[in-house]
Amino acid sequence: MVREYIARDPRTGKPIQTGSTKVSEVSYEPLEGRWSALIPADIMSLAEGSLESREVRWMGVTYTLTRRDGIRALSSVSQNMVTLAHKFLLTAFEDEEDDIRIAALEVLPEFAVRRSDELFDWLSVLLDDTSLPVRQAASEALARAAPTFPSGVRSSLENELRSENRHRRSCAWKGLGSLAKTWPDVVADHIDTLLLETEVELRRKAAKLLKTIISRKTSAVWDLVSWALNDEDAIVRRTAAKSLPKLANQDVRMATMFAERAIVDIDAEVRLSAIKTLKRLNRGHGRARDLIIAGARSNDIRVRQACIDLLPSMMSEDELRILANDLLKTEKDPGLSKLLLEMRFEAALEGTEAQKNAALAPALAVPDIDKEILRSQGKSVGLLAPQPEEKRQEELPPEPPVQATPAPSVERRPTQDELMGYHDDEDEYDDMPDEEFY
Repeated sequence: MVREYIARDPRTGKPIQTGSTKVSEVSYEPLEGRWSALIPADIMSLAEGSLESREVRWMGVTYTLTRRDGIRALSSVSQNMVTLAHKFLLTAFEDEEDDIRIAALEVLPEFAVRRSDELFDWLSVLLDDTSLPVRQAASEALARAAPTFPSGVRSSLENELRSENRHRRSCAWKGLGSLAKTWPDVVADHIDTLLLETEVELRRKAAKLLKTIISRKTSAVWDLVSWALNDEDAIVRRTAAKSLPKLANQDVRMATMFAERAIVDIDAEVRLSAIKTLKRLNRGHGRARDLIIAGARSNDIRVRQACIDLLPSMMSEDELRILANDLLKTEKDPGLSKLLLEMRFEAALEGTEAQKNAALAPALAVPDIDKEILRSQGKSVGLLAPQPEEKRQEELPPEPPVQATPAPSVERRPTQDELMGYHDDEDEYDDMPDEEFY
């Protein structure tokens, strides 16, 4: 199992804080080639020089590999061969042939993950080799090794970043950009020294890296942003200001402080970056609101327009009309004056009759039961006058006629006794008591 590499500060020896919980052991991209077809035994023999050549098939093509290919393949040997492979690699750095030294430099970033003893010392030496191809190979090896070995290449990287040679400087800045993704705190240290350089090109490139490390939210990073915003070069300040919108999503307090400084910068691009930062802040209250209101009176028309556009989203209608009236007293631009007039306009008071009516809120509908109660009391419903009772009764639909139930007949029907002829005798005994009758 490969032992995990721990980057340490060369001054204190303490581990350097990384941008993630664990940095990948292979942050570079391993280079493959025809040497990948060699078996470990042939790799060691070719690197040692005991085997002159070996034929292999790679990507459907037959190649004849030599010592250069064996050295290039040293990173793929098994763990029990690493010590001997490390010895062969150190020997290759001292070889008189340029191709051998170049092959050793190409495999250095990959092999250093397994064993890095003395490798970076040789890298610093070969950066100043007498051969131009070797120096170029060393610069490219530095760029590939920087993201994984920040402490191993620290001094070499500092020198190469300031090199007068275009290729060497380009490779160093490429390595520093890759280092920002894995070890942002190390990059902050490099930017700290680069912003103090008198060469403006170095300060401009350093300011471009602020955006990659601003998420660290540390006092060291905030100091770098502050220094860059105070730089005498406008491009450095512009580049630093462009990182502020990203900071607004992470630290509102610091973003507001930097935006307050940038919004009064003499450079227009810096001021616009400050406006973009304010757009991402909470504009409803606090210092950001005051900055936007102050920006609406700026001498720069672009700043004024950007701030005036933000006013409707942070103010109520009454506040907006009052501020628009105040701004119209000093605004000279026709376009902004028209915009402020629209903000001040109140349709309910200054509009046409149709606009005034449209601004009125419709009244709630009166329930039918309430209408009946009000009408029964002779009161009006809504805007209608109460109607007289007689008129209301006339307007009511006629009630359907009610059919009367037939009255019972009063004709007396004869009883059965009367039909039998007994009714004549009963009359003379009607007044007699029952006792006398018997």
